[in-house]
Amino acid sequence: MYLKLSILSLFLCFNLYAQKSYFISMSNEAKYSKDFVSFDYVNPNAKKGGKVKLASNGTYDSLNPFILKGLSAEGIGLIYDSLMQGSSDEASTYYALVAQNIEVDPQNNWVKFYINPKAKFHDGVSITAKDVKFSFDILISKGTPLYKRYYADVKNVEIINDLTVKFNFKTNKNSELALILASLSVLPEHFYKNIDFKKATNVKPLSSGPYRIKSFVFGKYITYERVKDYWAKDLNVNKGTYNFNTVKYDYYKDQTVSLEAFKAGEFDFRQEYTAKTWATLYKGKNFDNGNIVKRNIPHELPQGMQSFIFNLRKPLFQDIQLRRAINLAFDFEWTNKQLFFNQYKRSNSYFENSELRSTLMPSSDELKLLTPFKEQLPASIFTTVFKSNVTKGNGKNRKELRKALKILKKQGWKFENKVLVKDGKKLEFEILLTQASFERIVQPFIKNLKKIGILAKIKVMESVSYTNKVNNNDFDMIVQSFPVSLSPGNELNNYWGSKAASIKGSRNNLGIKSPVVDALIKNVVTAPSRKDLITAVRALDRVLLHNYYVVPQWHNASYRISYWNKLKQPAISPKYGLGIFTWWIDNGLNK
Repeated sequence: MYLKLSILSLFLCFNLYAQKSYFISMSNEAKYSKDFVSFDYVNPNAKKGGKVKLASNGTYDSLNPFILKGLSAEGIGLIYDSLMQGSSDEASTYYALVAQNIEVDPQNNWVKFYINPKAKFHDGVSITAKDVKFSFDILISKGTPLYKRYYADVKNVEIINDLTVKFNFKTNKNSELALILASLSVLPEHFYKNIDFKKATNVKPLSSGPYRIKSFVFGKYITYERVKDYWAKDLNVNKGTYNFNTVKYDYYKDQTVSLEAFKAGEFDFRQEYTAKTWATLYKGKNFDNGNIVKRNIPHELPQGMQSFIFNLRKPLFQDIQLRRAINLAFDFEWTNKQLFFNQYKRSNSYFENSELRSTLMPSSDELKLLTPFKEQLPASIFTTVFKSNVTKGNGKNRKELRKALKILKKQGWKFENKVLVKDGKKLEFEILLTQASFERIVQPFIKNLKKIGILAKIKVMESVSYTNKVNNNDFDMIVQSFPVSLSPGNELNNYWGSKAASIKGSRNNLGIKSPVVDALIKNVVTAPSRKDLITAVRALDRVLLHNYYVVPQWHNASYRISYWNKLKQPAISPKYGLGIFTWWIDNGLNK
């Protein structure tokens, strides 16, 4: 059942009076009506029961996912309920869970959550507003620093009554703050009363979610069991989900061993991230006879930007035309064909595979944001849509290299002994890597650069030394990804904001210090509606792309998954997730 809700009816920022609502969304509307039965991407009649075996890589040494200390267990989020539940087929939309209603001030100065009186922790104790306040306070004071940044614009928390809690804001300009708070995990104050939260790494947490921890051995495995009297099992947001009686994660330290264990039936589901492995090793008797299913499932999750990034702090890379020329030397089509079995697409946006991409000419609304900075921006932003160079994929990209060399010569670079030189300095730089396997991708790029007189070399370092070099901005070029969400906001300041460029350990390894970028990020963070957010993000995307801050690499807009055929899926896959916990087992089930 669907319902398009008028901007004047229920939501947040445009009402004359605050109203209670069963949902919150950046788009001011919801796909599902208040009395919806279940999400479209589930089977509400899915059978309950059985045991699913999954796998994780590496190790873990903590049962507390909220603190900086230790590596938390895979799947630990299964034991927690949040105030509201996100939808996997809508952008930034949450529905009633622990909070049965939400109310946002029309001027965006506060948000109230109304707790469902049926909400309980696993020990039967009711969830109250005190628990919500406690959760916020403990995460701010003792949780990972991420929470302090996320909730920085919250002034204080008020307990209105046992079932109503109010968050007051420092500013009304942060349009996503209420939405962020809706995803707050609710922790039991009475449980942590005599436990040091910062040291609670080996304590089985009390929680309120669909699963609880059954057994575990650090670094080996962890098993969760379904809570059969789970308070929210009949809520519409949970119908058809959390169908397995037990969920076990086994840990593997070697990917090759993990794959062979999967093919031998040691666990039931595997997602593959390496193109070559997917193309060459997912074969054998169990694939041929249908015991194991191999699928690519398309999704609409934003893929962000994976790229070679320039360290703009280096004088060499402050020339936009030089950066543009280096871009032309990367032959993605050949790389995709020869190394990736044509499984990837070239990235042409920092917000790939989403409606946030700047794929057309700037709209009139975008121009309102961009035009005031026209003199500070590349002229191409207003005349062309950005598109990375496209080659024939045969390894003969002479056309692109000639164009790159023409740009460089115009910038004053001249050949001396087959190397480009300017002001007595050779055009050379180093590409710093932490994965030796990436050398096979970088070497053809280096070969192309050499053809036009640019000397690039690779340096591979182990992870600790690599991290130290990057944190101290001691590099020329590295490979970096900028993951983004469907509703980007404050994290963009950490990626590309001027302040972050001077903060050790920030994600602005590029070193961007641009008042224009800062202003456009502010427009994203303060966007009052989904429409305004999309406009602001697309404008920002154009500025980042046309400045050639990076050499875009590639993305994959589907999940590469394989699973034993006892697992069954709903007919519809969610747009914005894999939805493994909407699956079920089709044999030997007991409720």
